[in-house]
Amino acid sequence: MNFLYNLLLTIVSILLPIVALFNKKIRLFYKGRKETFSKLNNISKTDNVIWFHAASLGEFEQGRPIIEELKQHYSDYKIVVTFFSPSGYEVRKNYPLADVVCYLPLDTKSNVKKFIKLVHPDIAIMIKYEFWPNLLSELKKHDVPTILISGIFRKKQSFFKWYGGFMRKRLTAFKHFFVQNKTSKDLLNSINFNNVTIAGDTRFDRVYAILQQDNSLSFISEFKNNQYTVVAGSTWKEDEELIVDYINKHASDDEKFIIAPHNINQKQVKELQNLINKKTILYSEKEGKLLSHYQVFIIDTIGLLTKIYSYADVAYVGGGLATGLHNILEPATYGIPVIFGANKYSKFKEAVDLLKLGGAKIVVNTNEFSSNFALLKSGKKLREQMGSVTHNYISKNIGATKTIITYLKNVL
Repeated sequence: MNFLYNLLLTIVSILLPIVALFNKKIRLFYKGRKETFSKLNNISKTDNVIWFHAASLGEFEQGRPIIEELKQHYSDYKIVVTFFSPSGYEVRKNYPLADVVCYLPLDTKSNVKKFIKLVHPDIAIMIKYEFWPNLLSELKKHDVPTILISGIFRKKQSFFKWYGGFMRKRLTAFKHFFVQNKTSKDLLNSINFNNVTIAGDTRFDRVYAILQQDNSLSFISEFKNNQYTVVAGSTWKEDEELIVDYINKHASDDEKFIIAPHNINQKQVKELQNLINKKTILYSEKEGKLLSHYQVFIIDTIGLLTKIYSYADVAYVGGGLATGLHNILEPATYGIPVIFGANKYSKFKEAVDLLKLGGAKIVVNTNEFSSNFALLKSGKKLREQMGSVTHNYISKNIGATKTIITYLKNVL
């Protein structure tokens, strides 16, 4: 199995520059990794280093509360943050609390040996998943304390199959597993890993802390103009088809919409704007405009969505009809109803929980979208009931960061 895995990596490394010629995301993936080792030259041999690895942006947000706490208590340590995906790296490549932000190199033996030698981490913190066999073997070889935080394990993963010995062995690199739920703990216990703590999801701490910051945006206040407002965040084309249908056919004049697409592509944003038959303004074109006169506001920039959710009466979160649901905890922390697509949400515990508790609703087509949003528009009491559920859900699930930090202080 080890031979086949390394053979596959060799093939991938050969094909990657060819595929990158035809795919923008792969091009970022490939070119970004060419800069990894030069960026790591900023770490000297005498530095103390804490290394965090996240697959993408969502996992980074899970690690962020831990980074912030450790930076406060261990300011003399260098922080290295690595990403697997361009969608995480491109957004957080200038994250100010990290001394180095770069891509994780491909998991070849030569790459991981060079990477660990340059980083020489005092501790390695993996977020949620990302179990790279050669990397974990190298960490174990160098006796680097390796911790998993906000982990989620499922029965269908190879670790728990009869053929999963290759990957089970790699889990021995972990000094401790902090998991989100009892199912994950039980699964790890079933394969004789008992160094497991149910700590929950650090994202709850992250989004709860959002309430303590200044979330005001004067241009959003002007646009909202004290009217009922729907915020649709991280939307994909599949989500936007439902939103546009509702806006064009069913939205009343006193109903405002803010749409923040997941991919900020000028051509696609313009196409979206042209599909809407209500008065629509782009963020990039807002200067000098009387925003209160518009009914739809398209946010063609990044980094504002968390604050924009604070102005929502109802939030629609994208991805559930496309590749996978985006972060529903950010709007939930403001105590508002959350709606999302019904196709791809089942892997997200918070989505399943909020549906059961009554703080969220799912939609799969234009009829369901229209009926749910019409119901919420007219039903203030329903919005308040659902909002109370979402806010309480966040409040009851905070605390993972404190549990993990207490442990890490005994390791560093």
